[in-house]
Amino acid sequence: MKVPLAALSASLLLLVSTPVAVAFKASDFKTCSQSGFCRRGRDFATRAKDNVNTWRSPYSVDAQSISLASGRALLTAAVNSALYPDIKFSLEVHVHEDGVVRVRMDEVGGLKKRYDEAAKWALAVEPSISAHTQWKVGASSARAIIEPKTKPGHEVVVEFKPLRVVLNKNGREQVVVNGRGLLHMEHYRNKTVEEPKVESPEEGAETQAQEVLKVNPNAWFEGDSEDAYWEESFGSWSDSKPKGPESLSLDIDFPHHGHVYGIPQHATSLDLPTTTGEDPFFSDPYRFYNADVFEYLASGTTSLYGSIPVMHAHSADSTVAIFNAVGSETWIDVAHPTAKSTGTHWISESGILDLFILPGPSPTEIFGQYSGLTGAAPLPAHWALGYHQCRWNYVSSDDVRGVQKRFDEEDMPFDVLWLDIEYSKDHQYMIWDKKNFPDPVEMTKDVAALGRKMVIIVDPHLKRADDYPVYKQAQELGVLVKQTNGNDDYEGWCWPGSSSWVDFFNPVSWDFWKSLFKTTKGSSWSWTESTEDIHIWNDMNEPSVFNGPEITMPKDLIHYGGWEHRDIHNINGMFLPRITSEGLIARGETPKRPFVLTRSFFAGSQRYGAMWTGDNLGTWEHMAVGIKMVLSNGIAGMSFAGSDVGGFFGNPQPDMLVRWYWVGAFSPFFRAHAHLDSKRREPYLLDEPHKSTVRNILRLRYSLLPVWYTAFRETSVTGLPLLRPHYVMFPQDETGFTIDDQFFVGNSGLLVKPITRPGVTEETIYLPEDNVYYDYFTYRIYRGSPKGRNVTVPADLHQLPLLVRGGSIIPTRDRPRRASSHMHRDPFTLRIALDGSLKARGEIYLDDGVTYSYREGHLTWRGLAIDKISRGSELRLLNTDLAAATPYSAAEGTAVTEFRPENPFQTGIASVRVERVIVLGLPGKPKRIVVEGGRELEWEYAPGAGAARKRGDSDGGDASVLTIKDPGLAVATDWAILITM
Repeated sequence: MKVPLAALSASLLLLVSTPVAVAFKASDFKTCSQSGFCRRGRDFATRAKDNVNTWRSPYSVDAQSISLASGRALLTAAVNSALYPDIKFSLEVHVHEDGVVRVRMDEVGGLKKRYDEAAKWALAVEPSISAHTQWKVGASSARAIIEPKTKPGHEVVVEFKPLRVVLNKNGREQVVVNGRGLLHMEHYRNKTVEEPKVESPEEGAETQAQEVLKVNPNAWFEGDSEDAYWEESFGSWSDSKPKGPESLSLDIDFPHHGHVYGIPQHATSLDLPTTTGEDPFFSDPYRFYNADVFEYLASGTTSLYGSIPVMHAHSADSTVAIFNAVGSETWIDVAHPTAKSTGTHWISESGILDLFILPGPSPTEIFGQYSGLTGAAPLPAHWALGYHQCRWNYVSSDDVRGVQKRFDEEDMPFDVLWLDIEYSKDHQYMIWDKKNFPDPVEMTKDVAALGRKMVIIVDPHLKRADDYPVYKQAQELGVLVKQTNGNDDYEGWCWPGSSSWVDFFNPVSWDFWKSLFKTTKGSSWSWTESTEDIHIWNDMNEPSVFNGPEITMPKDLIHYGGWEHRDIHNINGMFLPRITSEGLIARGETPKRPFVLTRSFFAGSQRYGAMWTGDNLGTWEHMAVGIKMVLSNGIAGMSFAGSDVGGFFGNPQPDMLVRWYWVGAFSPFFRAHAHLDSKRREPYLLDEPHKSTVRNILRLRYSLLPVWYTAFRETSVTGLPLLRPHYVMFPQDETGFTIDDQFFVGNSGLLVKPITRPGVTEETIYLPEDNVYYDYFTYRIYRGSPKGRNVTVPADLHQLPLLVRGGSIIPTRDRPRRASSHMHRDPFTLRIALDGSLKARGEIYLDDGVTYSYREGHLTWRGLAIDKISRGSELRLLNTDLAAATPYSAAEGTAVTEFRPENPFQTGIASVRVERVIVLGLPGKPKRIVVEGGRELEWEYAPGAGAARKRGDSDGGDASVLTIKDPGLAVATDWAILITM
């Protein structure tokens, strides 16, 4: 959210009265060559590559130590190192019920314990080991056939000497771990040690490596000098390393998979570029080190605010993935040794090897397997999918009321008004600045009276002041992050000046933090000047420390359990939104779905709220890369994502701002935000025609809320992303593997290509199949082809390339309202886009949008389908009950065992009806339209203009349009409409 003042000393910070805009400086952040363990890891890989014909991993499995447990599904063994025979490691490999393979390796009996809790925080539940998989152990390898009914043709193989783990599909390698021999777990050692003994290589294996060993036994493996083993400097900061070298290097290769996606968060294309080529922007590995990177570059491998170590590898034959559960700083090199294969090298500063191999073999199955591990994004409050209005800062209660008034005067809908840090007294979060916000509860009630919510920022740094009750309580409980001595509270600098940070790894902190959000007085301080209509924005939680190394905490600080900050840095950001969301749920008598926005995140953070892409710039390049970043985050589970509309910093011209609203309207999280120094740019301030265009964009978002909410229901159950790239929708269409500037919204059939360049009046959009697509606004027809086809569509400023895939039914609510809370009784319009077989499918999911009563079956979930009746001359449009036909599973794994059609929610919306049905693509004018078993309906028909063009044309003219007027049929009941041709 903010501009870090890293260059300012602590004394100068005290003099700063207003923040200073500082552009991204590469010198504030490390490159691989400036990071000791990354430098060692890359040098290691270079030596291996230079000796590719003779390089041999020293790690091997002791075949005599193998043990099988859990019905022979869990393999454990000892691992030896040929270089260090006195250092021992343990290996576990087991297969889960869904076919996921977990590989764990740890040092045994070391001088110290390695950090092994990353998976503990990421996993939603501990996975179940397969009851059907059994290992077969041979002389040189062990293999397990993954239960045939689950993953036909899949097996996992553990090769002994050297250690190598392989996932095969039908005898073809899919994932190979340590295939290039880059596995190295730097063992703990004393600072002064004797040169280790070296076992001779295998007899008859005179190699170049062996010749090097004669000169220096360590050179070919760990290098010929101790490089940043015990301390390291960067700029003016020094990092003590009391545990010495403990990094983990690992090569993970994907033979036969030429495209890799994921590892967010980076500003780059969805199909990850190589980091071992000639591109200067991609000469460093992708870095995972959560950091406050203001005005980050729109292209590169720089680490940003969050880290999710998940990678998909894709080909037309299959999709596989890995989740590397490590929480320390990590660098990832990506290479493509051939056009059809990918090699990756992961280098982490500390931790154990805890790797999950997801076998797929389809993208859909990958998402199910990953959400089975880390959970799916829960169904949010309905209002959270509306439009959010924010800036740094709305300066007073009167300002808040004035913004709301202007939106209503201009007939522009919005759901949420945000307050940034200036609401608080001296940046003591949850303490109001009464000079400017004298009546915070009344102000919130005024916003809520019109059906809206507020989101207030609560950052993790606590002002070190005796009159700040949040800090004092945390200090007295002993739950603050400690200095390197493990006793004194750490002091750093952030917005309040001198600050401390809650150590959320300490369980004692959890109840303390949750209690702060109670709106009634208790035995300790809580935010009583708040209401249940206030939700929370957690920013700066990387954590951002203005006077710290790389604008964050020193790595040698101490957290609960004695762990250094280096061990848990990338996990740290997930705790604040987790405990905050739990506090919001617990604050009222009836639990309500919370909204929490986080800037920093880790694997599993999707369970706790939304994220945004941070401090972007108001440029076309940042608009474009924001789409790619949202797609990438969705692949890694963080579907509830978006970028700041208009860019956080800068003053975008009206045309750019309009285009950015189009982007935002088709992002899961839709928020406009702006920097303190930017001009006010609320949409009602625009001149015509830009103001009316943005009004129409906002109204379009609201009319499509049924689509977004229904799509989120599926995401919350399956883990499939809300925004779906082409490789997810069409996994065998190679042309689509690199496309990341257009996408589908869930399974709705909406295909979107936002415009992210100036001066555009028409745009090319790729159609991946032999199907008809309809322009959402004009009903013009565009035809695909069996091999895919590019078509040109209009794209003036007031237009968006938005197509409806043939075979889809789009439910909308088209009556303009000031907020989504006023729409719950509104009727529906069904837009039916027929495919070439005159078929279409769709869904509507509804619940109260606020509570968790849907888990008890209080919901409506309808299936819509149109098809030919067998006798041929009639089409039947059916509305059926999906909840009754299919047991509904909630995101948290609970299930409705007995769905009751008369459930209170469904009974309460009995009057909600379908007021219009629009059918696109009928081959001719109907003769008669009736409700099956009942009355005739009123309708009108417009034949398509030019729709009779030959099938090979990409532009098929305008579709025929059948409009059925107000059939008066309830959404929540079964019915059928018959169309006689």
